[in-house]
Amino acid sequence: MADEINRLVILGSGPAGLTAALYSARANLSPLLIEGLTPGGQLTITTEVENYPGFEHGIQGPEMMEVFRRQAARFGTRFMLGDVSAANLRVHPFELRIEESLVRCEALIVSTGASAKLLGIESEQRMMGYGVSACATCDGAFFKDKEVVVVGGGDTAMEEATFLTRFCRKVTIVHRRNQLRASKIMQERAFKNAKIAFIWDSIVEEIHGEQRSGVSGVRLRNLVTGAISEFGTDGVFMAIGHQPNTVIFKDQLEMDDLGYLKVRPGSTYTNIDGIFAAGDVTDRVYRQAVTAAGTGCMAAIDAERWLEAQQH
Repeated sequence: MADEINRLVILGSGPAGLTAALYSARANLSPLLIEGLTPGGQLTITTEVENYPGFEHGIQGPEMMEVFRRQAARFGTRFMLGDVSAANLRVHPFELRIEESLVRCEALIVSTGASAKLLGIESEQRMMGYGVSACATCDGAFFKDKEVVVVGGGDTAMEEATFLTRFCRKVTIVHRRNQLRASKIMQERAFKNAKIAFIWDSIVEEIHGEQRSGVSGVRLRNLVTGAISEFGTDGVFMAIGHQPNTVIFKDQLEMDDLGYLKVRPGSTYTNIDGIFAAGDVTDRVYRQAVTAAGTGCMAAIDAERWLEAQQH
């Protein structure tokens, strides 16, 4: 494979990567898509998806990504399971190390996504998608007239909590400190909302519940007193930030202060000719499947036009 030069390689198999694969395959670019170690991206840990256009009655996240994959494969996308462990973007063709293989390409679309920062406890992983979520916009409507907990103290947590009050009877923010890190305007908005309450100096140590019945409560530990308490809730939203999956591109592709890839306004072009970025890896604001898919389409068109201009 080291001797083969691919016209286009796509990194990531979420909505952005698979949409880019669909468009580029239909343009006869025969893309090679590197699926990563968790094919399908973040949607594989999402149960019901109700806000993606075209699925009138909703669809399970893993099932939707399988539909995306089959559609991309239908037009000739090639797939390779594995993760990128190293990248040399200073040479052309670009070089990528996938497990033990060296993959080379003329053009590259980076759609490696972003990962929600989580607490790292077993019950959080077990209940993800069954009452535990990292996206209020995605899952808030499932908690109509229920009580939920939001974990975090920054702008993301305040935004999530405020959004959830549209559906929930009560939203309790659990924060490990005695004051918020959020901007003043976001703090004021949360403090003024009658549906939002706060539990200070505390962390979630355990999430109670079963997948068949959902979340029933959390165990809290006060970091000042050490006191342990139980708190009943119907859902837990993690809002402690996201981390774009861009570490291997450090010092090669331009990033912002949080590690999100920078692209030219109105395009998916990065600072290196022939490399394009799409999806959550560039998006610190929306982080939705539909917006990721849209930029995946853009990246495929940008890559196709760039390759044509290079006479490849």
